[in-house]
Amino acid sequence: MNPPAESLLKYDHPVLIRANTDRKSPKGRPLKVGPQQVRGQSTPVPPPPKSKPTSTDTTKQEILNAILPPREWTDGTRLWVQQVSSAPSTRTDVIHLGELLDTKLQQRQARQTAICPVRRELYSQCFDELIRQVTINCAERGLQLLRVRDEIQMNIAAYQTLYESNVAFSMRKALQSELEKVDVEKKITDLEDEKLELKKEINKVEAIEQQKTQRRQIEKGKHMEQIQFLKTFNLQLKVTFQGFIPQKIYLPPALVPVVDVVMMLIFLFCFPL
Repeated sequence: MNPPAESLLKYDHPVLIRANTDRKSPKGRPLKVGPQQVRGQSTPVPPPPKSKPTSTDTTKQEILNAILPPREWTDGTRLWVQQVSSAPSTRTDVIHLGELLDTKLQQRQARQTAICPVRRELYSQCFDELIRQVTINCAERGLQLLRVRDEIQMNIAAYQTLYESNVAFSMRKALQSELEKVDVEKKITDLEDEKLELKKEINKVEAIEQQKTQRRQIEKGKHMEQIQFLKTFNLQLKVTFQGFIPQKIYLPPALVPVVDVVMMLIFLFCFPL
């Protein structure tokens, strides 16, 4: 396995621990990387011998290892460990860190808005580097920053879980809406068919009503013709019987209709239709 990719977090030179990989360092964190090295990193070599560290340097290094565990990888049968650098940083290093962050964001084409795993990874590395720099100057301040980092990561994990839950809920709702859509479309089709049937029945009822109206008009016309015929016939009877009467007889007004009816009956009896 080749050395891990370049990170914004500053590390010391890798150190060869042993030639076999039966046991691992208790504080190490193995990293999986691709077959290609980033920015042409060469095979790690053991650093030159250093002077014996003091107790203060040892304490700082232990705190750094507790906050930012060293990373380790294997090269064939050899195990390499790379610890976080305990060298203090200057103002120039901080400025260079910001410039390197901007360069990495552009090289890896990180999105400026919305959710972007690349941007999150680079900012996490930058924050770890700031924790390292602060811890070297003040271990207590570094521990507080570690608590802040852990809280942020916990919130992000909670938001991610909530997002995944919302996505699953949205998918269930989408499937449910699709099923309901099919049912609604079927119901609409049934209602449209029922509507057509009702329209046909309405047309039939209107046709029957129109026929009845025409029939009533025809019957009314016949009735009016019959009334007119009877009126004309009554007038003819009056004229005929007035010719048979030599003198005009004066009757009370109340008996005039009775006389007319009697004359009509006599005419019908004498001249049947």
